[in-house]
Amino acid sequence: MSITKAYSGAYSALGNVFEYFNDDCGYEQWSQYLINRLQALGAGAVGIDIGCGNGYFTRALYKAGYSVTGLDISPQMLSAAVELAARHRVKADFILQDVTKLSLNFRPDFAVAVNDCVNYIPPQKLQTAFARVHKCLKKGGLFIFDISSEHKLRHIVGSNLFARDFDNATLLWFNTLSGDKVDMDITVFTRLPDGKYTRADERQTQYIYGETQILTALTQCGFAAEAEGHLGGDKTERINFICRKL
Repeated sequence: MSITKAYSGAYSALGNVFEYFNDDCGYEQWSQYLINRLQALGAGAVGIDIGCGNGYFTRALYKAGYSVTGLDISPQMLSAAVELAARHRVKADFILQDVTKLSLNFRPDFAVAVNDCVNYIPPQKLQTAFARVHKCLKKGGLFIFDISSEHKLRHIVGSNLFARDFDNATLLWFNTLSGDKVDMDITVFTRLPDGKYTRADERQTQYIYGETQILTALTQCGFAAEAEGHLGGDKTERINFICRKL
């Protein structure tokens, strides 16, 4: 018996339940790290959240006093972000945008791109993406983002299977390591009001980048950049980059 999966667009299957399945990532501590970093580095009040997903970090930054616009390539992600922002009384705009084609009608003081956003950018478009962010920022503007490390993607995510099962939804996540990328086949089962389940499938690809490779691309685009471990700690699984537009 053969089964053909009908894959849909990026984060179409996960779009409405991303925060639900990602509840163990340490959202509160992670968002506070960003806020502390922005405050310590003297960031202005206006920012963008690139690859905002369901908008958790957009909401957290708004509650910390920043004016933030969330950007994402997935309509499903943004639909959930708008709904959650309204529920939490957060006044933020959300825009459908691809970072490699980033274009804004205002100049933000800072940009953040959290939780592997950069790993989804193909190598041939990486410098274009950084150049777009650099162009949109005010002079002296900050760009803070992270990547999953080479070690994590090769040896932890790699060719492995992960699953999460809740009362109302189940996630199956099959990964295949191939060269410098990991292809991810994702299936989400969501419980309907009548007790039946609906199934959605999608395919994602994350690209493996080294710290030096990222720092070189940033420098070539006009950023002064440094790298540190996740939340200022270990670099084993996740690396944060703190950049300033020169």
